[in-house]
Amino acid sequence: MQIAGIELKLKSWLKVDKAARAIADIPGVGLLTATAAVVTMGDAKAFKSGREFAAWVGLVPGQTGTGGKTRLLGISKRGDTYLRTLLIHGARSVLVHAKQPGAWVDELGKRRPSNVVVVALANKMARMIWAMLAHDRAYQGDWVSIRPA
Repeated sequence: MQIAGIELKLKSWLKVDKAARAIADIPGVGLLTATAAVVTMGDAKAFKSGREFAAWVGLVPGQTGTGGKTRLLGISKRGDTYLRTLLIHGARSVLVHAKQPGAWVDELGKRRPSNVVVVALANKMARMIWAMLAHDRAYQGDWVSIRPA
């Protein structure tokens, strides 16, 4: 009974909030993820880049190394656990339910284990959320950045 009431409040807030509505269009980002991302992030321009936001959430690999040779570790456990979990579950649902998840995901899936692909897609979703909110743009599935990665 309480869950239905809370969900109704979240849906009404999603209808009113422009930022949450914009990022809810991203595949894998639903009601909970959109509202949690907007509330947790606050002002998107507080982060210099999408990578900084993804690192803040805890979706980038840890690094260690010496002598100029770096090793990438697993994702860090720092950051917002709730938002990271929502993004990872959203990415997993995209991979399971999407008819055509995209060429990037297909190529990565040939080279890496499935859980690595899920976290990479969650990282990409976090960067998209930051880019959409920082630059005040709507979601475009075929968007290609003109800046090299």
